[in-house]
Amino acid sequence: MKRLLSATINSLHGIAYGIRSEAALREEIIVLVLAVPAGVFVAPNAAWYTAMVGVILLLIAVEFLNTAIEKLADHVTREQHHEIRRIKDFGSAAVFSTIALCGIVWLAAIAVRCRMI
Repeated sequence: MKRLLSATINSLHGIAYGIRSEAALREEIIVLVLAVPAGVFVAPNAAWYTAMVGVILLLIAVEFLNTAIEKLADHVTREQHHEIRRIKDFGSAAVFSTIALCGIVWLAAIAVRCRMI
């Protein structure tokens, strides 16, 4: 129980620090806050709603991982380094891919709701 409490506190610290320090995380949290009620009206059913909100939570998780990679890379060296730049670009590509997934899921839900597919 103590380990679970400690892990929860560490996670909450990470969330708070991320929101304070990273504009992208703040923007994605705003999207989540807007998506939770909007999804109720857009989602064709509960499974779609779960997928629609879940994919945004996935985006936030990937953004946290990307932020962790970038912070670690900056800690290793502030100098321009080709391989570190590539590592940061991989993290950015993961975020971009997840944003694309969010768009696909939300557009598919809208299409199903409007009986387009």
